[in-house]
This record gives sequence, structure tokens and C-alpha cells, in this order.
Amino acid sequence: MSYIPNTESDRARMLAAIGVGSVAELFDTIPSAILESADFDGVSPMLDDISLRKHLIALSSKNADMDRYPCFLGAGIYDHYIPPVVGHVTGRSEFYTAYTPYQPEVSQGVLQSIYEFQTLISRLTGMEVANASMYDGATALAEAVLMACDITKRTGVLVAKTLHPAYRQTMRTYLESHTENIAEVGYVAETGAINGGALTEAIGDDTACIVVQHPNFFGTIEDLRALADAAHVKGALLLVSVDPIALGVLETPGALGADIVTGEGQSLGCYPAFGGPLLGLLTCRKDYIRRIPGRIVGATVDIENTRAYVMTLRTREQDIRRDTATSNICTNQALFALAATVYLSAMGKTGFAQVANLCVRKAHYAATEIAKLPGYELVFPEAPFFKEFVVRMPDAPEAINKRLLEAGILGGLPLAADYPELGENAALLCVTEQRSKEEIDALVVALRG
Repeated sequence: MSYIPNTESDRARMLAAIGVGSVAELFDTIPSAILESADFDGVSPMLDDISLRKHLIALSSKNADMDRYPCFLGAGIYDHYIPPVVGHVTGRSEFYTAYTPYQPEVSQGVLQSIYEFQTLISRLTGMEVANASMYDGATALAEAVLMACDITKRTGVLVAKTLHPAYRQTMRTYLESHTENIAEVGYVAETGAINGGALTEAIGDDTACIVVQHPNFFGTIEDLRALADAAHVKGALLLVSVDPIALGVLETPGALGADIVTGEGQSLGCYPAFGGPLLGLLTCRKDYIRRIPGRIVGATVDIENTRAYVMTLRTREQDIRRDTATSNICTNQALFALAATVYLSAMGKTGFAQVANLCVRKAHYAATEIAKLPGYELVFPEAPFFKEFVVRMPDAPEAINKRLLEAGILGGLPLAADYPELGENAALLCVTEQRSKEEIDALVVALRG
């Protein structure tokens, strides 16, 4: 809040209510040794409003924000362009202050925005059904795996090692009480794509689903049609976690045989915002609509034949018998779903495709130029990729990132912790449509130095 209207009497009443005589007493529990060692000489006792604002601006200017520092860090959260109209619509009070519609019939505006969101996400992924959104891409994926186990009545889960490490960890946490039958499938050293031969051998009669990311964590584009065929032969489902922006140039997962498609929708008009909150996407084939978690909004007409929007399906434990609930998710990211809806509507098919094409062209330009530098090489030179690629550097990525930061550039993600087999100097770089040629060239110059 920019203004907190607490008077002296207000503060005195609050202190009395909690049984203390002053604000200072709230800090009495801090050990005296810590207080005595603290240096408060540089802290002003109080500032007037004008001085405080200038002080806070000076402090915030020390942050390496993406408005001033070109960002080459991706790995699940991305710096994409957001049209001004997105904030204009989501900032309207009827949307910005609204909570989940517990009395849906009187929330026609919110319901319509969710209905439009479902329609756009279904078309984008090539699937028949989309729900009203999930918390984020990781939990959407975990919920989808539970959904696949429920549909197939199987417990085996095959997961590509090229699935986002945080997503794999979230999925394992969700599945702890459901199954221990989780196996990871490795990748081809030359391309970073899932090892199809190893996958085919690993699929068994108890396999519920194959879980892949597309493009995967390394940025490599997977052969979804081959993966879908391999899964369906054994009665398993193909579950795909997709980068929605990539669908501006790639064929939809639905057209390639995917059964359930999830994704992180942050790139669709939502700010990175220090890593959250985010927007989970979940879509599936119509056959599985009654097993989908969350809620679905539908369209109908009222008694006067006027178009109306209704809460059509809610399969959470609050709304139906617990033994038939598909999930315990209690809400949805309606405000960010609205942002995605406005973003996709504003960009249109042409604009959306242009964003994806710019990502491809700029990322490949950056990869080509970096590969020319002495000591640098692409880890997967044979891989078709979208906007992310893995580079092996002549020094530890952490050290290089520190030097890049000094040059006013945000570097990539070190991979040694999650993929030690790639060596200590491998890093994941990302180039979106936001990066100009001058910024990419500056990155190359800084890396050379």
C-alpha cells in the first residue's frame, strides 16, 4: 500500500490488543548479542516522504532488472513482449479485485473471460478440452500424470530426463502417495532428444503415460508423433508439457497424437515477476473431460434465449464426493488466464507466429555466433531447437555470468547441478523476440572477452 492511514490512537489500540506497550517491544526477542553487533549507524531514524521515495528508487536501481539488462536466462520463465492492452484490461477493478466465482451465475464477465481462455488454449494446443487454468506449469503436469494414472488404471510413469528438473521434482512430490513406479528415460548425446529406443523398451503393460517436454529443457524439438505411436501401441498415454510460444511455428501436440497437453502460460502476457505467480495450462481429449482437474466453463442460453456462461464442470473435492474428486485444487489463476486471453487476442495468428519466428531466428543467430568463439561449443550441434540451446564454455558458467553482469547482461543457467554428465561448464541460454541484434552481438563480445 502506498498509504497506510494509521493514526497514533490506531497504533495504541493495536499495541494494547496484543499486549505490548510499544513497537520496540516487538523486537525484544532478538538476542542482545545480535543487536550489539549490528551496525545501525548508516540507517536514518526516519525519512520524509520525498526523501524516502528517492532512497527506495536508489536501492531498486541496484537490481539487475530486465528493463535495463538484456536477459539470456530462460529455463521455464521467459522475457517476452507484453502488449500494453494486457495491463489495461487486467487492471480494471472488476477483474483485478475479483476472486474465484463461488456464485458463478452473477459473474458473467469473469466466466466469459475463462470461456474465451479455454477456447484459445484448446485451439493453440490442438486439443478438444481445456480447463480454467492451474497454478503453474509444474503442478499442471503433476495433476495430468495423476489424471493419466486414473484414466488407464495403471501406475507406471516414464519421464524424459529432458523434462524440466523442477517439474520432475514437483511430479514426484505429487505422486508420493500414489505410485513409486516412476522411471526416467535418458537422451541422445548428439541431439539432446529423448532416446526413442530406450523408451520403447521401457514401456510395459503397467505404463500409464510417457511424459515429455516440447521443446524439451535443452531447447530441442522432440518427435512427438513417434512418441505417441510408441505409447499407444502399449495402451499408454502421451503427456506433453509444451512451451505455448513455440506453437506459433510448430505443429500442435494434438495433431501429433498427444493425449494430454500441459504448459506454463507465463509467456502469454504475464511478467516473470521474480518467478511467480504463474499460469498453468491443462488440455486433453474430450474422452477424458470427466477426469480433468479443476473446472470448466461452458456457454448456453437463458430462458430469454440470451447467451450465458455457466460453471459446467467442477471435479474438486469441495464440490463432489471426495472419493470421486479428481483433484484438490481449490481455485484457478483467473487474472493471469485473462492476461493470456487478451495477449492471444491482441497478437492474433499473424502476430503470434511472428513472435515465434523471431525467437527461432534470433536464437539461431546467437548460437551460430557463440559457436565461433574460441573455447565455446554447442553441446547438441545436430539438434533442431526453438529459442534455447546448451553451450559448453571455457570457464564455469557462474564465473562467466558474474562477468556478464558487470557488463550489464543477464547470462544463462548453469546445468552442472541437474545434468552433471554434461560437464561443469555447460549452460542453457535463451533468446526471445525481445533481444535485439545489438544485444546479441554485445553478448558475443562479452563472452569473447
